Amino acid sequence: MLEHIADYQGVLCEIDRVLKPGGLFSASVPRRWPEKICWALSDAYYQVPGGHLRIFRSDELRDEIEQLGFNHYHRHWAHALHVPFWWLKCLFWKNRDSNWLVAQYHRMLVWDLMENPALTRILEKWMNPVMGKSVVMYFRKEAVS
Repeated sequence: MLEHIADYQGVLCEIDRVLKPGGLFSASVPRRWPEKICWALSDAYYQVPGGHLRIFRSDELRDEIEQLGFNHYHRHWAHALHVPFWWLKCLFWKNRDSNWLVAQYHRMLVWDLMENPALTRILEKWMNPVMGKSVVMYFRKEAVS
């Protein structure tokens, strides 16, 4: 959610302030290259109130969080099946709520969420490293000695 907040560094400082030593923290932001395609397809996508204010470089965000005293211990990608949906929404931005293709893809995503079929779980597992929409990073706050 850091991509939605103007003062995301302030939010990171507040997380650092309230999280006890040894506590765990996860940061999930849109992955750079799928997000850049969304921004290229639609100016309105990133200009909507409450929308994405920036595109992060995950290595730079990781460095910022580590500089606060957090140790990074894991990273993965998620939501690969959502990437084409957002590209379609951006491509058909002006009529995204009534576009048949967008509606059908949304219907598939809802079905996937509700039914959790093995086929889409396997597809997403294989696709996430290549085109996962989100990068998810895990941190532990350093214990005070």
